[in-house]
Amino acid sequence: MNNFVLSAHAVMPMFLIMAVGYMIKCTGLMNRSDVFKINKVSFHVFLPCMLFYSIYTSDIYASIRPSLMAYAVFSVIVVFLISWIYISFTEPELGLRSVSIQGLFRSNYVIMGIPIAIALLGKKNIGAVSVMVGIIVPLYNVLAVLCLEHFNGTKTSLKDHVIPILKNPLIISSILGILFLLLKIRLPYSLDHMVSGLGDIAAPLQLFLLGVFFDFKGMKRFCRQLITVNVGKLIVFPAVFLFAAYLLGFRNADFVSLMGIYAAPTAINSFTMAQQMGGDEELAGSIVVSTTAVSILTMFMWIYLFRSLGAY
Repeated sequence: MNNFVLSAHAVMPMFLIMAVGYMIKCTGLMNRSDVFKINKVSFHVFLPCMLFYSIYTSDIYASIRPSLMAYAVFSVIVVFLISWIYISFTEPELGLRSVSIQGLFRSNYVIMGIPIAIALLGKKNIGAVSVMVGIIVPLYNVLAVLCLEHFNGTKTSLKDHVIPILKNPLIISSILGILFLLLKIRLPYSLDHMVSGLGDIAAPLQLFLLGVFFDFKGMKRFCRQLITVNVGKLIVFPAVFLFAAYLLGFRNADFVSLMGIYAAPTAINSFTMAQQMGGDEELAGSIVVSTTAVSILTMFMWIYLFRSLGAY
């Protein structure tokens, strides 16, 4: 019963915050276009502050785990390749392949993974999760570009994608957090509290925006694709790679950081990238919405199961 209550406490606040966002949209106070404006501010201010501060206040030697990072990178690439092969054989429409592949391998690691980690471990114990952002986010971006360029016929230079990745505020804030921690640079009291306060805004705001982003149009049209992505993304891949991680001995913060990769829904950025690179944006948006809704149930299942097994 304690495991059940803990699992519910980890998931229910996220569900309720998203529900409030959806209700706000229904009242007309906000609409889907507002999400992109506010998300831009959050991406450049609140999320970087959250990542910086969580690394800055962590134990660097406990946070940087080579074995965990190697497993995360290897498993993400394996998921990407499996998704590519499976969708290539099962999806007849070329225009939908890249979006379906993105939906299967790319997780909402920052927006959903970090709130899960905070709920399960506490704000001061998510250093390993935050450090992983600097590895997983660029990897997702590179793989998504390869996929979209291949199936949608867009051709761009490597420079066009390397520079934006290096300028990504999430990557910059993660690197700064590591540097400040390694060099033992301490922020003045007022600045420390300002960064902490701005970072506290990030997770609830992003969950709220996901609720506003919800739009159930297109669900019927893409029923087959959505079933494939939801089953693969939220059930099959977590079952394989989380159980493998458990058997390999990953525990506590290490294991929770991997839950952020595999139990989280498809990244909202996959919708934006599909828009920019010729993918089917309606399917991309439907994947984000459906996986986010279904993940409330599947995340509870995985949290409860692995809590019962003593993974964290």
